Amino acid sequence: MQKRDDLFVRNEREAQLVDRAAELAARFAKRAPLHDRDGSFPFENFKDLKDSGYVKLTVPREYGGDEISLYELLLIQEQLGRGDGSTALSIGWHMGLVLHYRTIRSWPEELFRSFCLEVVEKGTLLNHFSTERSSGSPSRGGIPQTTAVRTDGGWLISGRKTFSTLSPVLDTFLVSASMAESGQIGEFLVRSSDRIRIEETWNTLGMRATGSHDVILENAFVPDDALIRSYAAGQKPKESGDASAWLLHIPACYLGIAHAARDFAVSFAKQYHPASLPSPIADLPTVQQQIGLLESELLVARHLMYAIADRWDTDPAGRLKLIPELGLVKYVATNHAISIVDKAMRIVGGASLSRSLPLERMYRDVRAGLHNPPMDENVIRNLALRALAEME
Repeated sequence: MQKRDDLFVRNEREAQLVDRAAELAARFAKRAPLHDRDGSFPFENFKDLKDSGYVKLTVPREYGGDEISLYELLLIQEQLGRGDGSTALSIGWHMGLVLHYRTIRSWPEELFRSFCLEVVEKGTLLNHFSTERSSGSPSRGGIPQTTAVRTDGGWLISGRKTFSTLSPVLDTFLVSASMAESGQIGEFLVRSSDRIRIEETWNTLGMRATGSHDVILENAFVPDDALIRSYAAGQKPKESGDASAWLLHIPACYLGIAHAARDFAVSFAKQYHPASLPSPIADLPTVQQQIGLLESELLVARHLMYAIADRWDTDPAGRLKLIPELGLVKYVATNHAISIVDKAMRIVGGASLSRSLPLERMYRDVRAGLHNPPMDENVIRNLALRALAEME
């Protein structure tokens, strides 16, 4: 994997974090074609992530973690994306959620402390399973059909969750469920048991190795102290001061994929010298034009992402005002990533369609970004509403 100076790495600490992520990414890149072909889950990648201490980087320092910033999280997640998009996106949910809950402290503190210690000591991973086939995406207001029914000492949870990324490797996860008695929606910390099973439904165009299968719960018991919080159906819980900035792990991943495609195409252009030309195709004005265009798209997206992350880190009081910009980062990054990979394939030409090269996998993987939250139309609408409100 090509390494070069990165103007977004600002100090020695960030350089060390990026170097650690780059070493992991290089391993993942070698394994990515096989897991993409088979749609298999890369268990060995997650062993490497645990063994390296990567999974505890966003854990609070008081509980044994490194408490890295949002900016630092994006640096390392982007780096992982250069190696394997599926692994980067998958671990990003764990990394981002831990940062999220570290920031808003919505868990009962003793439960959060004990969970963080598990992450540090055992490498325990986390994701939040909320999407369902019948109710749709929670980001669009879907109310879970999964139910939580009161029982002695806790709750019995039943339902089916879709898009359950990381499911093959999780023994602890969050579940959103409708609480039968109150009609509210509860978020529960669930542990694996014989009442929980995985149905391997994930067989997709891109991001084939995320293990985003269906998770089925059949009267799975969770104790009283495993209820994280509850809120009225149709209302998002208040998360003061956070603005869900942790979701920027998504654009970081897709920009990582785009960056890898850019590197491959530029390297190819400098080396490919057809007999019909006096020099490599990198000397052709048409190829230079394509390289310049994809480079401009990559720089615009990265500047935007890291500038907003830095503002979020340094101005906690102003975080909620950044909600439109945080959505804009995802919108720009994912759409630019698609365009960058497309241009990279045009530079390489027909060979880019070969499964022996990484570009066709990257092209399929970046398409998935359109379906991660927030949705493009919601981002644009939020920007429009803010502009209209400013003129009142």
